[in-house]
Amino acid sequence: MADNADYKLWGGRFTEPTHALMERLNASIGFDKRLYAQDIAASQAHAAMLGRQGIISQEDAAAIVQGLGQVLTEIEAGQIQWRAGLEDIHTHVEARLKEIIGEPAGRLHTARSRNDQVATDLRLWVMEACRHLDQGLLLYQRALVTLAEAHDQVIMPGYTHLQRAQPVLLAHHLLAYVEMAGRDRQRLADCHRRAAVLPLGAAALAGTTYSVDPASVAAQLGFTGVCANSLDAVSDRDFAAELLFALTLTQVHLSRLAEELILWSTSEFGFVRLSDAFSTGSSIMPQKKNPDAAELIRGKTGRVLGHLVAMLTVLKGLPLAYNKDLQEDKEPVFDAVDTVLDCLKVLAPMLETLEVRPGAMASAVKGGFLNATELADYLAAKGVPFRQAHEIAGRAVRLAESGQRALEELSISEYKGLSSVIEEDVFEVLKPEHAVNRRQSPGGTAGVTVRAALKEARKRLWPPSA
Repeated sequence: MADNADYKLWGGRFTEPTHALMERLNASIGFDKRLYAQDIAASQAHAAMLGRQGIISQEDAAAIVQGLGQVLTEIEAGQIQWRAGLEDIHTHVEARLKEIIGEPAGRLHTARSRNDQVATDLRLWVMEACRHLDQGLLLYQRALVTLAEAHDQVIMPGYTHLQRAQPVLLAHHLLAYVEMAGRDRQRLADCHRRAAVLPLGAAALAGTTYSVDPASVAAQLGFTGVCANSLDAVSDRDFAAELLFALTLTQVHLSRLAEELILWSTSEFGFVRLSDAFSTGSSIMPQKKNPDAAELIRGKTGRVLGHLVAMLTVLKGLPLAYNKDLQEDKEPVFDAVDTVLDCLKVLAPMLETLEVRPGAMASAVKGGFLNATELADYLAAKGVPFRQAHEIAGRAVRLAESGQRALEELSISEYKGLSSVIEEDVFEVLKPEHAVNRRQSPGGTAGVTVRAALKEARKRLWPPSA
C-alpha cells in the first residue's frame, strides 16, 4: 500500500491535522482489522446493489466489487500494512481500493455511513462466531457422551453442599453437563437470530435519500431481515451484549466442570486421572502434577464475565443514536469469543484422554451413609409416615456412626430395635446398585433411564448427515 497515512473519510470540514495523541486514542485498526472479511463482503454487496438500483453505474459497481476482491486477497496474503493514521478497517479498505481502481472508489460510500457499516460488519462477525461456538459446544457434548457411554455402569457419590448425598451413575453426572451445553447452544442460536438483521441502509442515523434495496443486500449476506428503525440500527449493540451474556453463562458451565475435574483428580478424591498432556508440574516439588488446564478454564470465567460488565457499562446511558463509545464494543466480543473457543478446544480432548477410576468412586459410595434415604423410603413403603421414617433413618445413621460402621453393617436386631417393620430385605435395599436403579423417574439416575438418555443424546448429537 502506498503512503495513505493522511487519508480521511471525513476531512473536508477540518483545517488542522489530527493531534498524534488523539490519533492514537481514536484509532481502532489494532482490533477492528479482524472485521476485514465482513467489511469487504458487505461493501461488495452494497456496491452491487447501488449498481442494480442505478445509483451508480454498473461499470463502477463492477470495478468496485472486483477491486474489493483484490483488497481481500492482499489482506489475506499479509500484504497490507496497518496504519494508525488510517484509523479503522473501513478507511484501510477504501484507501487501498482507491489506489487500485481510482476515482470510482469514492462512489462506494454512497447511501451509507460508517455507522451502519460497522454495525453490519459486527453483526456479520457475531453471526459467524455463533456458528463456530455452536460447533465447539457440539464437540464438547460429544466428548461428554462418549465418556459417559464408556462408563455407563460406574456408580459415584452424588453431592449436595459438597457432602456425599446419594449414589448416582457417573454417566448421569456427565449428562448434566450435556444438558447445560445444549441450553448454551440454544442461547447462541437465539443470539444469531437476533443478530441476523441488516442495519445497512440506515446511513448515519436517519436513513438515506437514495432508492436503496437493503432487502437484496440482506439476502446476499445471509441476514434474515432489515432493521425497522434507522436510529436503532446504528446504535443497537443488544446482540453483542447478548452474545457476551451467552458466553459468560457458557464459561460458567465450563468452569463448574473444570472445578469438579480439579477436585476429582486430587489425592483426597482420586476419582480421575488427568492426562499429562493437560497437566503441568512444579518448579520446586518434583512429585506435583497440577490440573492447570482445568484451573485456567475456571480462571478465565472472570475474564469473560468482565467483558460482559464492560459492554453493559459502555451501553449504559448512551443517547441515541451513534456515539464513539461504541468503538469499545469490539474488543470485549473478540476476546470473549476467543477465550470460550479456546476453552472448548481444550476440554474436548481433555475429556477424551481422562482416566476414570471406578474403584475410588465405589469406595467413596460406601462411606458417608449415601443409602440413608433408601432406608427412609423403605420404611415409608412399609407404611411408616415419611417424617417418622426420616427420623428413624437418622437414628440408624447415628448408631452406625458411633461404631464407625456403614448402615449395611448394622445387624437385623439393631434395626429391629429402631423399628419393628424392618426385615432382612432391608439389606438388599441398602445396596448402591439398588439405590441407583430404583430411581426410574424421568431424568433420574437409574441405569435404564440413563441408557435411554445416552441413546437419545447420541441420536441428537450425531445425526445421520453428520
